[in-house]
Amino acid sequence: MADLEERQEWHARLVGGLRAYRLISWMWIRSTMAYRASFAMTLFGNFAGTVLDFVAILLMFSRVDELGGYSLGEVAFLYGLSSAAFGLADLTLGSMDRLGQRVRDGTLDTLLVRPAPVLAQVAADRFALRRLGRITQGLLVLGYALTVVDIAWTPVKLLLMPVMVVSGAAIFGAVFVAGGAFQFVAQDASQVQNAFTYGGTTLLQYPPSVFAKDLVRGVTFVLPLAFVNWLPALYMLGLPYPLDLPQWVAFLPPLVATACCLLSGVAWRAGLRSYRSTGS
Repeated sequence: MADLEERQEWHARLVGGLRAYRLISWMWIRSTMAYRASFAMTLFGNFAGTVLDFVAILLMFSRVDELGGYSLGEVAFLYGLSSAAFGLADLTLGSMDRLGQRVRDGTLDTLLVRPAPVLAQVAADRFALRRLGRITQGLLVLGYALTVVDIAWTPVKLLLMPVMVVSGAAIFGAVFVAGGAFQFVAQDASQVQNAFTYGGTTLLQYPPSVFAKDLVRGVTFVLPLAFVNWLPALYMLGLPYPLDLPQWVAFLPPLVATACCLLSGVAWRAGLRSYRSTGS
């Protein structure tokens, strides 16, 4: 009976958190769409800014035929998967990097007294629809890659495509939440968080063969960003795995994403319990 009541309470908190997130994000969307010309310009600016990342890759391939043994289409495949997954996480949880500012100035206290989960309120705060530009750009590059790369399609590979994007977004989302939890302690650690989120997606846009093995081990076994795109994408492309890993690791992203989300949830609760008001 106690377990049933606990599950019901957890389910109620989850539903309440999702509802609060939806209501707050919709409020910001309505506010954004009140100035549609401004929204269109910021959306285009976000799209154009991310395009420059891929232009840098195109400039590299204007001088070389391969990068770390990967063709332009194969690098574009990695780039598209990483950008689309990160874009989804950034759209839904990108506001987590503002938590440190709230802790410093004491405005987090206003969230604690509201009848909604703090995580939902922080994540939905200033929901930026302009971040759709990054997702759009990533999907366009991914579409280009699929037209130029020769993939031996099977039902398993077809199913793995959306699984990679969703699992990758969940892994990046867990990093956002864990970074937010760290800001309860550090208070001014948004740039540290960005090093693992924005820096992580930039890292994954390039082949693992161009990086030192110690770095590849770190993003595989410590902070498992390699499961966002490297490991499943290499299975899709039929390319050799880094670190002589077995082929079945390509199917682990959903499990890795679940574990990351659980651990980030534990870190978030620990950080929230350690919070002490500024008293201002």
